[in-house]
Amino acid sequence: MNPEHDPIIIIGAGMAGLACANWLHRAGRAVLVLDAADAVGGRVRTDVTPEGFRLDRGFQILLTDYPEARRMFDYGALNLKKYRSGAVVRLADGRATTLENPLQQPLAAFTALASPIGTLTDKLLIAKLAAQLQGQAPEALLAQPSETTLAFLRRYGWSEQIINNFFRPFFGGVYLDRELGTASNFFQFVFQQFIKGDAAVPALGMQQLPEQIAARLPASSLRLNTAVAAVLDAGRRVRLASGETLPAAATVVATDGPAATRLLGSDLPAPLTTAARPTTCTYFATAGAAPSLGHKLLHLNALPGALAHNVAFPAEVSAAVVPAGQGLVSVSTHGAHGLTDEALTERLRPELAAWFGPAARQWQHLRTYRIAQALPVYGPGQPAQQPLRLHGTLFRCGDWAAYPSLNAALGTGRQVADILLSQ
Repeated sequence: MNPEHDPIIIIGAGMAGLACANWLHRAGRAVLVLDAADAVGGRVRTDVTPEGFRLDRGFQILLTDYPEARRMFDYGALNLKKYRSGAVVRLADGRATTLENPLQQPLAAFTALASPIGTLTDKLLIAKLAAQLQGQAPEALLAQPSETTLAFLRRYGWSEQIINNFFRPFFGGVYLDRELGTASNFFQFVFQQFIKGDAAVPALGMQQLPEQIAARLPASSLRLNTAVAAVLDAGRRVRLASGETLPAAATVVATDGPAATRLLGSDLPAPLTTAARPTTCTYFATAGAAPSLGHKLLHLNALPGALAHNVAFPAEVSAAVVPAGQGLVSVSTHGAHGLTDEALTERLRPELAAWFGPAARQWQHLRTYRIAQALPVYGPGQPAQQPLRLHGTLFRCGDWAAYPSLNAALGTGRQVADILLSQ
């Protein structure tokens, strides 16, 4: 074992691990990224079906103003396709109403004083908060004391009408938390991101993000289908499930929280929070274009008790994700619903038919993705940044060690690289 020449081993080829490897490699440090999966990306993966559909594993978007994303990605090479800023909201009485740019242009979006989304005061308060957040640094927003998002919305003065018709379906979808128990400092950060940037996806699916980073690394620095059994000697050695032991100048654990707990145990500082929110994404194919109610707009369901929380039509944004002449429907169901894939699909069909017409009962079910660790829980009082250095040569990174977003995954990876490069 020669610490001067051994690579820095990074366990996990998700967004945090790849970001860490990218910054270390750019600085001339040897890295070795290990992952048990068959491709890079972690939670950010895209599957191609035999028919030619490109399915992201769960509905995901890139907020283009994320500071870490702007540092990391070549947006032009990704060929980003943008959703329109706004949403179609299905109200509790079954009516649908379209909001154009409700966060960027709130008064223009809610055109009528009698809009069913909220009151005139509600609309003025959205404009007020948008103005307050415009010039603030994202780091400053995340550093604020926090309460639940729901408590913040009520204290700010919004009515229950707009909380139920807009904030629960919209930000509940962002958080996977319709109860809005997520910390209010994160709400303000996300609100600002939607004001300043766009919601976009690479033309060929979200996996283009990790693949762009991985392409910058030497081929020899990435080992897939390689499970790790243990981290030894405070990060100086890594034992693989195969029994092989690898020397390391340092080890960075860039897995999700439960996997990090299995590998590190008592090396993780208390209090340890690895709880995550689950989501289920059900994909349907349509013959011809899918019957959207608003071109390139996300569809939000404010109907209480519904299983279909939000619906997107990815082929409207990028035709490259479907075979010619077909449409694609992505239906997100948040939380633990306790249904089999078959039961969930059959329960969704009448909901979708009531929303988009009787043809929805005949849509072809493609796949159902269950993502147990979709987003880390981030409640009031949690720090926006937990310790990343565990020992002299042992580190961790990932959004579960900060706040639930792609920005945090990329940022913690960069911060660990900065620490290692400063030694």
